[in-house]
Amino acid sequence: MKNIVVIGAGTMGNGIAHTFAQSGFKVNLVDVSQDALDRGLKTITTNLDRIIAKGNLTEEQKAETLGNISTFTELKDAAGSADLIVEAATENQDLKLKIFGQMDELAPANCILATNTSSISITKIAAATKRADKVIGMHFMNPVPIMKLVEIIKGYSTSKETFDVIYDMSKTLGKVPVEVNDYPGFVANRILMPMINESIETLYNGVAGVEEIDTVMKLGMAHPMGPLQLADFIGLDICLAILNVMYDGFKNPKYAPNPLLVNMVMAGKLGVKSGEGFYDYSESKKAEKVSKMFLK
Repeated sequence: MKNIVVIGAGTMGNGIAHTFAQSGFKVNLVDVSQDALDRGLKTITTNLDRIIAKGNLTEEQKAETLGNISTFTELKDAAGSADLIVEAATENQDLKLKIFGQMDELAPANCILATNTSSISITKIAAATKRADKVIGMHFMNPVPIMKLVEIIKGYSTSKETFDVIYDMSKTLGKVPVEVNDYPGFVANRILMPMINESIETLYNGVAGVEEIDTVMKLGMAHPMGPLQLADFIGLDICLAILNVMYDGFKNPKYAPNPLLVNMVMAGKLGVKSGEGFYDYSESKKAEKVSKMFLK
């Protein structure tokens, strides 16, 4: 497998494209606008420069990586010779089903169709295609070029051949693949999102403030960042979408999103990407200043 298509040039998509390209694969990066593609390429370039600054990459390798990436605004122009397409669009079920229908129609018959979904059923996504045996989940972690884990999720009809190819390919990328079965939230988010939701519940109930909750988890549980800071980093809209998928899938009230999370998303307070969530990012992308709505 040499030719990779990545759909979506946002945070996850450009990270996935970067990772494949740096590993020597030819990557066609697809998004709906050239502006989005340009932003994605700018992010990749910045991240490559950071790796160079750490002494882990040369300027020549940076040029080779960027040379491996081509950009497209139309999937039909990018998918003709694809061996693997990785969908990394917004965590929206209807959108993903629509995209997979298009992928199935435009990709070669032998092409594997993967999704970077963090919670949506692979079996349901595969049902939007006529090649369910070639549909699989590749859930990368953010930031993709740095994080080693990839959850490899088998749908009901995913073939062993498809699984083995993607499992081995993940190792080629320098990742650590972990086999996961198809249940809402898989492993990472089934455990992580209830923790984040409970942290929001703790804040909502006035048990402690934003910094205090994050400090307890960082110093007491050795987490690299607190759960509220992590929620801001992921995006509160993404956290809400994942919790809703798990709540709908399990019908268990423990997965019901906290009202504070729902209200913050409705108000457009999405975390780092909107400039404010539990922390204020207007002056710095680091969680150094608690949002004024949570100040005592």
